[in-house]
Amino acid sequence: MLIGPPASGKTSVGQLLAARLGVGFRDTDAELEAAAGMSVPQILRSRGEAHFRMVERRVVQRALGAGCGSVVALGGGSVLDESVRRTLCHQPVVLLAVGLEQLIERVGDAEDRPLLTDDPAGRLRTALAVRTPLYTRLARYTVTVAPGERPQEVADRIAVLVAPVRASGENPLEQNY
Repeated sequence: MLIGPPASGKTSVGQLLAARLGVGFRDTDAELEAAAGMSVPQILRSRGEAHFRMVERRVVQRALGAGCGSVVALGGGSVLDESVRRTLCHQPVVLLAVGLEQLIERVGDAEDRPLLTDDPAGRLRTALAVRTPLYTRLARYTVTVAPGERPQEVADRIAVLVAPVRASGENPLEQNY
């Protein structure tokens, strides 16, 4: 399970990690969009954040229940939900830790991220203040993403972290920590 702030690279790294490990990949934001028949920005603009979080909770719970053996990239705010946090406590969670300046650079004007649009830097700062303690508490592993580090390099580092468990014959993606 990959968690982290918006624009931390969960989807890019997750796809590469799944390929490296030879397992499936699930992205809860993509699954949410498929279920709703519209993009995350469209959902947020037309239905509001409360509706978005309700749908997100259902999609995340379904993905976590069915995702054993797969790499699952969770939306950055999914950890705000208590039931999601309870489920994640029993999962092999990897936090992609990315510095605020990198995140600001990655989101740019945040046109495709409605929760950040008015003031991307300020909203990211606020989100990190609330979410970082949750991410940290849930993470079995924390991988700090260096400025300029490519997603493949991050995926390779995560694969090395889980290698001892894989070598034991166990699938780290099916372990409960």
